[in-house]
Amino acid sequence: MIFQRALRREMASAAGATFTVLFSVSVTWTLIGVLGKAAGGKVASSDVIALIAFAALNYLPTIVILTSFISVLMVVTRTYRDSEMVVWFASGLSLTRWIKPVLSFGLPLVLVTAGLSFVATPWAQLKSSEYVDRFEKREDLQKVSPGQFKESASANRIFFVEGVAGEKAVVQNVFVNTVDEHGTAVVVAREGVINIGPKGERYLVLKNGRRYQGTPGQSDFQTMEFESYSMRVTPRSQDLDAERNINAVPTMELLADNSNLARAELLWRIASPATCLILILLAIPLGFVNPRAGSSANLIIALLIFFSYSNLVKLVEASVKQGKASFVMSWWPLHLIALLLVVILFAWRLNLNHRYHPLALLSALKRHRAADKKAELQ
Repeated sequence: MIFQRALRREMASAAGATFTVLFSVSVTWTLIGVLGKAAGGKVASSDVIALIAFAALNYLPTIVILTSFISVLMVVTRTYRDSEMVVWFASGLSLTRWIKPVLSFGLPLVLVTAGLSFVATPWAQLKSSEYVDRFEKREDLQKVSPGQFKESASANRIFFVEGVAGEKAVVQNVFVNTVDEHGTAVVVAREGVINIGPKGERYLVLKNGRRYQGTPGQSDFQTMEFESYSMRVTPRSQDLDAERNINAVPTMELLADNSNLARAELLWRIASPATCLILILLAIPLGFVNPRAGSSANLIIALLIFFSYSNLVKLVEASVKQGKASFVMSWWPLHLIALLLVVILFAWRLNLNHRYHPLALLSALKRHRAADKKAELQ
């Protein structure tokens, strides 16, 4: 019991350090992406903090899986490196005795991964989509940030405003470039405002400005000054109940949906806790390291295994999404193969007579050292 408590405490410490690093990297990466979208006028600047939080929540299942895998692997590797595992085997204890303390540490993380995958991540995807859709449904002039050029939703107008007055109802020093069947028209005005017609149609009303039509130097080039100029703005629905993507659909609704997209998304959500559990068990036999060598090779192998496993899950998900495979026959074979690999590695490590068993390698290392010392004395 003392050993198990010390082992769990060490794994918890390693998990805390690993999670801090991985979460910091993911948040920083998310921050750069969201700020880039805000600077480009794709999302509202007031929504940046919320969007970062939702994106970070989407990354949490992957971070927790990788944290649990690396933390167990690091602790097992350290015991080999410090020759504690030699004492463990010499005391007649088996490597399978590590399963219980590792599971007592890892099962809560598996449950956390399941909760994030089935509940938290879809909710974060839904809220993030709502924020983006809300911004996309605002009028073109209301979406423009001062000092930036912004393309309209119909892709035939480019807006630029120097400043905003009031609750973004009035924009100042407006530039509008319009391309239509009549050619290119440029309108500059001191201010602009959105007005609603009697039938609900919307107009952009520009005041105190000029309009240029055609190509300068050509005979058809026109210019005029105006006190008030109105241009039709395509009306857009203000309904915020936009069509949600499949990643934002709650799990209970996915269970009732028999489409390929829903089955593929359900497969991905099931794979997260299953991957977490299998990788925790895989870290025990995978943690062997030669005490004379560094432990970085184990970490590199662990990362390769993690990304290979994740890519294979994505490959199976894509097959279900495209209708090339059924959900019933796709969600379990990959995890079963991974579990069989865990059993094979345990059997390999438990075979004391195998030439590559840790004890055999350590004994060979000691014999080699003794032979070197004997040769030096002679």
